[in-house]
Amino acid sequence: MLMPKRIKYRRSQRGTIRGCATRGNLVEFGDYGLQAMEPGWISARQIEGKVWIRIFPHKPISGKPLETRMGKGKGDTDYWAAVVKPGTVLYEVGGLPEDMARTVLNRMSHKMPIRCRLARRRAKV
Repeated sequence: MLMPKRIKYRRSQRGTIRGCATRGNLVEFGDYGLQAMEPGWISARQIEGKVWIRIFPHKPISGKPLETRMGKGKGDTDYWAAVVKPGTVLYEVGGLPEDMARTVLNRMSHKMPIRCRLARRRAKV
């Protein structure tokens, strides 16, 4: 499972995801990509795959056990997640015809917790 080797702080606050992605929003490596259309967290288990992965889970998501009273500090880290803004390219594939790439990325988008769309590489000027 993907997770950072070292971190500065063990736990982090939830934070807010505002705005659209200004970096990582173009297809760079493959011919087609899966682009996020809404903000959200994508867990490390959902990021696994055999394609170009453009996101990495840096954020620890903590949770307290069920039926625990309030107080006694913050809970332990449950999982790691990647913070995704709208417009971020999540995955890229290359070397496939368009119809096959469309079916592959469509199946991947159904497993994501956010809405995604197909993005293709633009010609460099």
